Amino acid sequence: MKFIIGSTNQAKVKAVRAVIESHFPGSELLKVKVPSGVKDQPFGDEETRTGALNRATNAANEEIEAIGIGLEGGVRMIGSEMFVCNWGALVLPSGKSFSAGGAQIPLPEEIASEVKKGWELGVVVDGYFKANGIRHSDGAIGMFTAQVITRDKLFEHVMQLLIGQLKYYRTA
Repeated sequence: MKFIIGSTNQAKVKAVRAVIESHFPGSELLKVKVPSGVKDQPFGDEETRTGALNRATNAANEEIEAIGIGLEGGVRMIGSEMFVCNWGALVLPSGKSFSAGGAQIPLPEEIASEVKKGWELGVVVDGYFKANGIRHSDGAIGMFTAQVITRDKLFEHVMQLLIGQLKYYRTA
């Protein structure tokens, strides 16, 4: 099997590689940067999920008979609190798609207020922790859970949900 992830983000690629290798040993995994078709900072589950589906579709279109994978992180409001949200998608060569969402945690108000002003979460979190490139490693979720759940582990869970759907579909 050939899989293509529509991202070069290290945390996303690490997650996909771990899950693909455990379920489909010997499969080929390619990574390619493709557009998500949504804002750099997706807002809401619908926009974040759309970004994941677009990335998966664009990745699948890179090669014949490849399964496209898209992972997208965003934010959403629940009442007056802002939460991180994460979505993933698989698109088969036939065009059939699967999607799944991940865990969500609230963000501190000082982070949320900057995102509401139009700043991208990754930039704000880097500034907050005086770091660079957190989105490629622990991610906001890792930083705000004291690395109990890092970004790659969160996306591994989303990938497990996607692969489970794929396996069910193939046997149904």
